[in-house]
Amino acid sequence: MGYAPQARIDHAALRHNLKCARKAAQGRKIWAVIKADGYGHGMLRVARTLNEADGFAVARLDEAMRLREAGITHPILVMGGCYTQADLHTASDAGLELALHDAQQLRLLQEMESSKQPMTIWLKVDTGMCRLGFHHDAIHSTAASLKKCPAVAQLNLMTHLANADDLNDPATQVQCELFERIEHTGFSRCSIANSAGLLGWPASLSDWVRPGIMLYGVSPFSDTHASDQGLVPVMTLHSRVIAVRHCRNGEKVGYGGTYTCPEAMTVAVIAIGYGDGYPRHAPTGTPVLVGGQRLPLIGRVSMDMICVDARILPTVQVGDDVVLWGEGLPVEEIAERAGTIAYELLCGVKQRVAFVDQNEDGEG
Repeated sequence: MGYAPQARIDHAALRHNLKCARKAAQGRKIWAVIKADGYGHGMLRVARTLNEADGFAVARLDEAMRLREAGITHPILVMGGCYTQADLHTASDAGLELALHDAQQLRLLQEMESSKQPMTIWLKVDTGMCRLGFHHDAIHSTAASLKKCPAVAQLNLMTHLANADDLNDPATQVQCELFERIEHTGFSRCSIANSAGLLGWPASLSDWVRPGIMLYGVSPFSDTHASDQGLVPVMTLHSRVIAVRHCRNGEKVGYGGTYTCPEAMTVAVIAIGYGDGYPRHAPTGTPVLVGGQRLPLIGRVSMDMICVDARILPTVQVGDDVVLWGEGLPVEEIAERAGTIAYELLCGVKQRVAFVDQNEDGEG
């Protein structure tokens, strides 16, 4: 790998996490959510490994079309739906399923040419997220309009959970109860559960579930790590030590001199920075693994480098392998230290980081 950062993608972990989702789903069908370039892991690479999912869910039409152009024939759900007639025609030709959450989308569908291939539509009800979806009072009238539409082959019902990451928050149960109070007659299939719903809220299990973050080996809950849920991290972000400095008592390290050496000490410089996607606001004390030993970050994160306190690792040397997150160091912990969430760290890995695939073939 030289001395440049690598994101190592463990396909065995992907397969393992899908099996965990399958077990939790208890026979329900699975939309594997692979939007945002597979949560930063590479959409096409994860789609090919997650080929035992029943379908793939993405946010936008262009993501779905990339999958189709790559030869992916699974059912694909576009959770954001379409916003123009041209996009509706593209979706129809590609055999996509669409979420519908807005009156303008309904009008576009009603105006669609009757000669186009009818589509499966997932009518989205807002049960408490207050972001996308029709009010529950409008669901039956909207559904009635959709059933008269020649462009609709099948009509399903879905919603999205707002607070499922907090198992102590009653809002999720309230959302599920509201969803169940809607008359389901006339809807062929229903979908509620995301990763947190699937693992923590039995009331959210319906015909289809939509695991996302758990597939990548990250806990969907705000107070646990992947291992607590039996999940395995898929991405491990690696780099190497590029310099070892012997600093004197009182010397200041890095931009702004925000860290002052409390004594004569060894400082290891690592080839990773915010230009690679490491969080710029990670504070002093954020751990990294050097040769399997947890060492604390010191000073500011710069574009290409970070510095760590290596006093407890006297054998540290240039070329030593470093884990920034992943195997042995939960990305959830790094995110918490940096005041963000694991989703952002995974999606934020930059293009100049080399992606390396591991365990692409085989069981597990």
